[in-house]
Amino acid sequence: MNIGKIPAKTARLSPHREALVDIPNDRRMSYGELDLRVRRLANAFIDELGLQKGDRIAILSKNCIEYMEIYYACARCGLIAQPLNWRLGTEELVRILRDGEPSAVIVSGEYAGERERLSEQVKARHWLGFGAGSDHSYDALVAKGSDCEPPGSDSIGGDDPVLILYTGGTTGESKGALHTHHSLYMGMLNQTVAERIVPSDVYMLTGQMFHIPVALAMNYQAHGCPLVLINFDAQLALEVIQQERVSAFLGITTMLNWMMAVENFEQYDLSSLRNIQYGGGPMPRSVVAAALESFPCTIIQGYGQTEGMTMSFLSQEDHLAALAGDHPERLASCGREGFVTSIKLVDPEGNTVPRDGQTPGEILVQSDANMVGYWSRPELTAATIRDGWMWTGDVAVWDEDGYIFIVDRAKDMIISGGENIYSTQVEAAIHQHPAVLESAVFGVPDEQWGEAVKAVVVLKPGATATEEDIIAVASEHLASYQKPKSVDFVDSLPKAPTGKILKRTLRDPYWETEGKKI
Repeated sequence: MNIGKIPAKTARLSPHREALVDIPNDRRMSYGELDLRVRRLANAFIDELGLQKGDRIAILSKNCIEYMEIYYACARCGLIAQPLNWRLGTEELVRILRDGEPSAVIVSGEYAGERERLSEQVKARHWLGFGAGSDHSYDALVAKGSDCEPPGSDSIGGDDPVLILYTGGTTGESKGALHTHHSLYMGMLNQTVAERIVPSDVYMLTGQMFHIPVALAMNYQAHGCPLVLINFDAQLALEVIQQERVSAFLGITTMLNWMMAVENFEQYDLSSLRNIQYGGGPMPRSVVAAALESFPCTIIQGYGQTEGMTMSFLSQEDHLAALAGDHPERLASCGREGFVTSIKLVDPEGNTVPRDGQTPGEILVQSDANMVGYWSRPELTAATIRDGWMWTGDVAVWDEDGYIFIVDRAKDMIISGGENIYSTQVEAAIHQHPAVLESAVFGVPDEQWGEAVKAVVVLKPGATATEEDIIAVASEHLASYQKPKSVDFVDSLPKAPTGKILKRTLRDPYWETEGKKI
């Protein structure tokens, strides 16, 4: 399958059907219009810019219609899209651009200043802009393109590379995960089965288009569904669900927390919702229960990575059964392997650990939805993908039915006095306090025990709690050696593009004088 032809099917069947609703820019586009612009842009890339199959095109922008046009056009004619995280500083963006060596860089007018800085340090044949504050060279390029089907599009697809997605960098420097048409398509198949997508759905993209959630959004468009684009804000998300009759979206744990914390939440009409997928890290049971009670729809959890899209799912029925008292502990699980995925848990020597719910092992994934490797990093690829299995770096236990319970990132485990302490277990205990909105737990240097447990907490708007309050509540659910020894309160936690909390950012300053960085 050529991913770039996703808009074409609905354009043929229902050309006037709404394809994109761009909330930030107050624009709407039909499938017929979208497919026409995709064809024109793909032809212009080839005829006007002289690009060839395999060339990279970098994009720096927030969510918008042009972003989708570029993704589909690149795929349609055999180019590779290289989206950039606009939250990054110039130095890191330069590093990523030099890594991918794009032939063209397309920048929204909002980042015209950044474009100027980048163009001074990065060699790319073409620099294009769109939107307010730009030179509008992108629109001029689209206008020059032929509306014919791009030459060779029928032979593009399968194992041809189409997308370089840079990891969130939760454990270090970002790396470019290379996906093909086939790997994205198989990831979409996993999602279709899990989310039970139907053509009448209206999907809201809450994540940024420079990361893996964009593939989930493309999947809905493959079913002919309208795609609503926003740049996430909790109140805005509720307003858009009500206004556009949104039926499905992906909301990471922090997003759902903030949405439920919006003033007068219960007054929003959310009746159009059919299903919510959540992910981005383990969600405390109390938050899962609150979400199930607050949103009038089914809920599934998806566990995934940039390298493997979504790999396991805790199904809609699993949630309902757990809430009814049937295996309630599974609300803390990320479910079982997806439709096109095989998963196993292994010890450091690669031996499969028993399904006893107690023995930890690293999660390994075998799937056609996995990346084919890291861009230009063969040694790291070989270390990550071995004998067809991708080593995720996540540590978990599993029960006799194959339900997976993530206990930590391998690098986030705390060792205090010789005891292994899993930060997610401590975080779950902290969330038993009703004032807690978010928390991050990590190890800091301790002369006596080697490491001590430290918690950083964000409180719900208007709520109050003291360090003693948090420790006391956590102590009710933990052994003495597991409880936090100190608690800091902050307004927000540092996060990767995926929404995952950057514990490294919080932890590293404590270890710099020790000569240790994790």
